[in-house]
Amino acid sequence: MTTFGFIHNIGVPEILLLIILALIIFGPAKLPEIGKAMGKGINEFKAAMNENPYQTKETKEAEINCNEE
Repeated sequence: MTTFGFIHNIGVPEILLLIILALIIFGPAKLPEIGKAMGKGINEFKAAMNENPYQTKETKEAEINCNEE
C-alpha cells in the first residue's frame, strides 16, 4: 500500500481509476505532453531549490569560467 502525505490508503484500484479518468478527460494523445510538461516543471523546481539565491550572474559566470580552465 502506498501513502502520499495527506492521501492515505491509496491502492492499485484507486490508481487505475485515476489513470482511466485521465485518459477519458485528456485523451491518449495529450497524456504524454502533459507528463512531459509536469516533468519539466518538477525539474525546474528542483533546480531552483538547489540554486543559491545570493549568487549573482557575475559570480555564476566566474564559477563557470573557473571550471572550464
